[in-house]
Amino acid sequence: MALDIALLHAVVAVAKAGGFREAARMTGSNPSRLSDAVRRAEEQLGVRLFNRTTRTVALTEAGRALMSRLMPAMNEVDAALDALNNFRNTPGGTLRLNVPVSAARLVLPTIVPGFLARYPDIQLEVVAESNVQDIFREGCDAGIRYDDHLEQDMVALPIGPRLQRFAAAAAPAYLAANGTPQHPRDLMQHRCLYGRYATGVIADWEFENGEEVVRLQPKGPLICSVGAAMDLTVSAAVAGAGVVYLFEDWIKPALNDGSLQPILTDWWQSFSGLWLYYNDRRLIPAPLQAFLDYVREINAISAFLRRQRLEHV
Repeated sequence: MALDIALLHAVVAVAKAGGFREAARMTGSNPSRLSDAVRRAEEQLGVRLFNRTTRTVALTEAGRALMSRLMPAMNEVDAALDALNNFRNTPGGTLRLNVPVSAARLVLPTIVPGFLARYPDIQLEVVAESNVQDIFREGCDAGIRYDDHLEQDMVALPIGPRLQRFAAAAAPAYLAANGTPQHPRDLMQHRCLYGRYATGVIADWEFENGEEVVRLQPKGPLICSVGAAMDLTVSAAVAGAGVVYLFEDWIKPALNDGSLQPILTDWWQSFSGLWLYYNDRRLIPAPLQAFLDYVREINAISAFLRRQRLEHV
């Protein structure tokens, strides 16, 4: 039975994504085009592959049977096409990374431009989310996270600065009007500007000075979704609305130009840097291998420069 391979790709995309809208976002298509492709595939095959309602799209028994045989075959096709990179001067293809918003904002800008310049035939797609779980969600090849607790068959590669800090700050005018906190507990009397995760959890503000650790639940007039919306807390803090406690690199421009004044600096808590995760049991696509090699090269250069600075101290 002959069937256009483009229709098969559409069926697989919808099956993986669990819906037309999500599949369209993952493939750069649109829902109506994918729906039409699936409909035509079903007509040519003579069986219904998906049960559709206004809210869900689920594989039928026939669809599940097809996917059990088709997905491994399509993976082999992708692997065969990727193998052609061995005959190219530079690798090409698409690389999809699943990252937290902070990584996209604070770390990737120092890496991505150079990577794209070196590998002009690679298309990099970054899926930035505030509450990410599965790094292979949405068909991503690898992910970036803030801890190195590995799942089975996972490998972690350091990426970006190895040590970061949280920083507390407020506008000089706010501190002049409300006083400067001398201890983290003083913040309970101040207007805090903070974030809420997609899960609904509001993370404690945690401070550390020697052996003393202070955790408090911030209260104040502004709550933003953790992620890109945290820029609004910084803008509000600059305008004098209250105190912000965020990654130091996130608010560094405002600290450098004096629009925010650091507070409680002895209590700023440090945390480990980001890690790039991937599964070494899977075939590593050429674009991902190029990115891994590029990050390793940057890490080696950074390590060399650190040694040079230490030798001259």
